[in-house]
Amino acid sequence: MVNKVSFTESEEESLKLAHQELMKGRVVAIPTETVYGLAANAFDEQAVNQIFALKKRPAYNPLIVHIGRKEQVEELAQNIPATAHRLMEAFWPGPLTLLLHKKNSVGDRITAGKSTVAIRMPNHRLTLALLQKLPFPLVAPSANRFNHISPTQPEHVRLSLGANAPFILDGGACTLGIESTIIGFSGDKPVLYRWGALSREDIEIVAGPLTLQELDENDIRSPGQLKKHYAPHTAMEICSNIPRRLKSLENQRVGLLLWTRRPALDHEPQMVLSPRGDLNEAAHHLFAALHRLDQMDLDMILAEPVPDRGVGQAINDRLRKASAR
Repeated sequence: MVNKVSFTESEEESLKLAHQELMKGRVVAIPTETVYGLAANAFDEQAVNQIFALKKRPAYNPLIVHIGRKEQVEELAQNIPATAHRLMEAFWPGPLTLLLHKKNSVGDRITAGKSTVAIRMPNHRLTLALLQKLPFPLVAPSANRFNHISPTQPEHVRLSLGANAPFILDGGACTLGIESTIIGFSGDKPVLYRWGALSREDIEIVAGPLTLQELDENDIRSPGQLKKHYAPHTAMEICSNIPRRLKSLENQRVGLLLWTRRPALDHEPQMVLSPRGDLNEAAHHLFAALHRLDQMDLDMILAEPVPDRGVGQAINDRLRKASAR
């Protein structure tokens, strides 16, 4: 239980300040195991509106509600499939968001007017402690400007939001570094709405075969369904043959985002996601590497795809959306 977790004096003070800000209807940046979120009282429409304004997020893009106890799902959702309950037991707290039929307690601003609400229970000791102290759940999209690179460190929040950045509950670097996987349902059958830190393979062990939701930008039902997202300011391109592409860009300043170490490729600057070829390590480093490259005044970022298995499917999804035109 969270109440058995010990905190340092500075962490206790930060939790107290975050609690005070949220109770006053203000926005706070919170750490999770995936990315930092921009959090506000899910039952306070004015507080929720602050998030949309800070992020410059369009109203058609729904938010995820974060809870600190599994039983809170019953306050937010109805007609919950048995498969959803199995997934909660298997993966909460953790990087799994469930798309469920909402109750009237959930405002249309949160769900973009849709009949479903996205809910998750994050696995970060500071944020879980905060959620369990609050009398309300939190909505918390990523703590960055809309469509830009997700923040996995406190400094990324400050970099993206600048002088508008709210109080940040500093939980250090996010351990997973990729957003949660989003699963909805067709009856009791699971449907994948967003690739994420929890792999398709792990979900299918518990829930059975997944159906992939087709991307439809005219019917956005969950975060992460836009064609272009998680994008740097610098132009970016996915490239399987980087040496050949570099030759065609010899008069431009190009940065490389490599899957693993390539000793023969001595071009600089370059960021290597996992020197040892580990997909979880690559996911952890992805957004931080993109942030660093994006600050180097480059003409182009060439990104190497990773093996399309496990969390590699989520990494490749982020690369495709970051490089979309």
